[in-house]
Amino acid sequence: MTEERRRVPIEQATGRGRPSTPPDPEPCDCPRLDPYEWDEVESDWSDIAFAKIGIPAFFGVPIAFWTNRRRLVAKAEAAGTVPEDAMLLMGPGRIRRPVMLEVEDADTSRRDIVTPGGVVFTRLLPAPWGQMRTLVKETRDMARERYGRNPRRVWVWYLTCQTCSSARDYETLFVAHYPKRPETPPA
Repeated sequence: MTEERRRVPIEQATGRGRPSTPPDPEPCDCPRLDPYEWDEVESDWSDIAFAKIGIPAFFGVPIAFWTNRRRLVAKAEAAGTVPEDAMLLMGPGRIRRPVMLEVEDADTSRRDIVTPGGVVFTRLLPAPWGQMRTLVKETRDMARERYGRNPRRVWVWYLTCQTCSSARDYETLFVAHYPKRPETPPA
């Protein structure tokens, strides 16, 4: 005697695999920037200072980032006051990446404190995984078109953490730095 077999999807049999509503993201302390003040805006950096360190990287991915971040915060606090929403900028590099943390009233005679000066052109964009290289290139191209030459460096400020990244669409600030203010070409 053969019984008729019937296929039952796993989610009906065990209750697994049911789509669930994602939990609301936990509140975090990540900075929020006003696009009106930061997106495609030029800022004067003549009075800004940063504590700076180099972080080892493997093909551009920082190694032991949180340990090095704590070390950077300690250096910044020893040199001055770290603002509540201090910029944490990461520079390019496949083997070693420079990282800078904004510091106020800093002792600029210290070796680990830099004052970049000049001006920056910033863009506030969503930067999901895999888009970083394209967005850095677009920022560099946009700055070159605006100022007539390439910026010295493009820095990145990741504005979100693991908790809020997807909810805030991987919000990132791209900072094109010019040590000397370039002349704006005529329109």
